[in-house]
Amino acid sequence: MGRWRDLFNASFEVLLYDLTSTYFESDPPQDQNDKRRFGYSRDKRSDCVQVVIALIVTPQGFPLAYEVLAGNTLDKTTLREFLQKIETQYGKAERIWLMDRGIPTEEVLEEMRHSDPPVKCVVGTPRGRLTRLEKQLVEKPWHSARPGVKVKLLAQQGELYVLAESHDRIAKERSMRRRRLKWLWARLKQLSAMTLTREDLLMKLGAAKQTAPSAWRLIKIEVDKQQATFSYRLNRAKLRTARRREGRYLLRTNLSESDPAKLWSLYLQLVAVEEAFKNLKGDLAVRPIFHQSEQRVEAHICVSFLAYCLYVTLGHRLHSLAPGLTPRSVLEKFAALQMIDVQLPTTDNREIILTRTTQPEPELKLLLDKLKLELPAQPLPKISAAQATSATAL
Repeated sequence: MGRWRDLFNASFEVLLYDLTSTYFESDPPQDQNDKRRFGYSRDKRSDCVQVVIALIVTPQGFPLAYEVLAGNTLDKTTLREFLQKIETQYGKAERIWLMDRGIPTEEVLEEMRHSDPPVKCVVGTPRGRLTRLEKQLVEKPWHSARPGVKVKLLAQQGELYVLAESHDRIAKERSMRRRRLKWLWARLKQLSAMTLTREDLLMKLGAAKQTAPSAWRLIKIEVDKQQATFSYRLNRAKLRTARRREGRYLLRTNLSESDPAKLWSLYLQLVAVEEAFKNLKGDLAVRPIFHQSEQRVEAHICVSFLAYCLYVTLGHRLHSLAPGLTPRSVLEKFAALQMIDVQLPTTDNREIILTRTTQPEPELKLLLDKLKLELPAQPLPKISAAQATSATAL
């Protein structure tokens, strides 16, 4: 952490906390204490056992800590332990925690507010709370947070609620809703024209609901209690509510900050931890995990975490020394650089081993210069130990 502060002027006053999961294509373990368990799969692989990875990063992407948890761990049960871990390791400080909805419980939020010093946070809020606060928020004026984003502020019980509306997000969510609703409407039309038993009809309706659950809530479907027929119609009241809430997010914070632009920008920084998980699962290949013992699983994730530390460091060095390049593109270029052993037999039945590094191409050489890196000198030749012993015996 100190090295990152010296190299990149990294700040650790704002911390982002989130969780992800990674699955195993293996049989469930027999040991009840094994962390590989069935649980909510963010990889859409509910058929596989998994472990949950909790990660803390800074808005600049620097990872501060991680933990490997059992695959059936609930998000809301993890925060208290991590708060204590960071406080024990780095001491008490005025930190701001950014978290998505579903992670903190009301009990933990209350503890954070009354700790010494108080633990500040900006947290996403479930849509159910928006329903309860909607009437009060209607009366509040909109404030511009940035172009295309406006917010409303509502102070209540020592907290500040922030209702944010993004024009880009409205367009995206509206397009997704229309596409799913169009598919479900067409599917219901197909099912209404089919000759099916009542049991088959119910199964197909259930499959359609599972495929498009958000669109299903916007349609009122009534199945006949005796026959294999049903009727369906658009629930216009729910559609109006859905349209009104598209592109809107409700945040809550115990910060005294009243600048809507700053509060919104803080929450947007959660993208950094999402990017961290994307890199862990993508470029750094944390999965698939083929190990079966818990120690090897922990070691695999530890190596991936260390690799991510180096990955982030490389990204920040590129930002200052070679802007425009990404860590992925640099790693692809460095893949052409290899080290090989050249084995040369001699006339007296010995073998000389020459360890040689391939010479970089002009483009790679320029990149090395930009990053201020130098390749090590070619090592001296050596004779294999077995052949050297045989020659001595003669």
